[in-house]
Amino acid sequence: MEKPKKRTNKSPARVSRSPKFEPRSQGRPRPKVVIPSPAPKAEIQKETAEETENPDLIYGRHAVLAALEAERQLNRIWALSHLLFDSRYRPQLMAAKARGAVIDEVTPQRLNQITNGANHQGIAAQMAPYEYRELETLISEAKAGASDPVIVILDSITDPHNLGAIIRTAEALGAQGVVIPQRRAAGVTSAVLKVAAGALEHLPVARVVNLSRALETLKEAGFWIYGAAGDQPQSIQEVSWQGPVGLVIGAEGEGLSLLTQKHCDYLVSIPLAGKTPSLNASVAAAITLYELYRQRRGAPLNLKSVSPKTASPLG
Repeated sequence: MEKPKKRTNKSPARVSRSPKFEPRSQGRPRPKVVIPSPAPKAEIQKETAEETENPDLIYGRHAVLAALEAERQLNRIWALSHLLFDSRYRPQLMAAKARGAVIDEVTPQRLNQITNGANHQGIAAQMAPYEYRELETLISEAKAGASDPVIVILDSITDPHNLGAIIRTAEALGAQGVVIPQRRAAGVTSAVLKVAAGALEHLPVARVVNLSRALETLKEAGFWIYGAAGDQPQSIQEVSWQGPVGLVIGAEGEGLSLLTQKHCDYLVSIPLAGKTPSLNASVAAAITLYELYRQRRGAPLNLKSVSPKTASPLG
């Protein structure tokens, strides 16, 4: 007897477009961004064990000085002799020593060895693991620091340089905090600190186990969640960036996951004039944050020169 053929459904999952923006009003209901569940093969893989981060190395005058001025806990500091007596560094070095840091006077050759030949500029330090904020604490501090706070949420950014660049831009454009997932994403390491160029001393980062739950917590705290995604009818220039804002930036090469899109109030896109279909995650974050900053400052924009073509924040 012939066995019946298995039925297969090869139709791709369709992602619905976000709803049109409506005029803001007190107590308006949140729109629902309906995203169908992915096929079984596209299910999220089991989370791997969290990587244990050991004390890390930072180097370069600006990075180390920023850590010293912020009273970051440093375990050990290596410096050339002339920097130990430099008036810009000595008070902070003595304060770090009082907090328990070991300070070593070393030769350029030894510093080259410690930093594997990096551009250390005569100083390096071993920092204690970065102290992440609790999400609730970050939200409270953000709301206390600004009437309409902005928190940047990163969906699985794995490149430390992208993470550092986004943190630097977010701080420069007035954001109050950054949220990153605990697994399958870059954490705050020396590479991130180097690229952030001191921004981490002024911008807190929260690390959460469940990003979807974190988005719901932000909503409950009064934040409107905007996800930067491609092929959406609303551009970042059409959004009224009012009230507390949570801006979600997707991973390099993949953009926002379907699960994250489900928890966004709105999905928005970046208008482009060229033929490049996508942007690096840190560039997309910078453009979107600047548009938010520009609108809140009331600067004019000539929309006639903008192409209707849009792009997603892909790497």
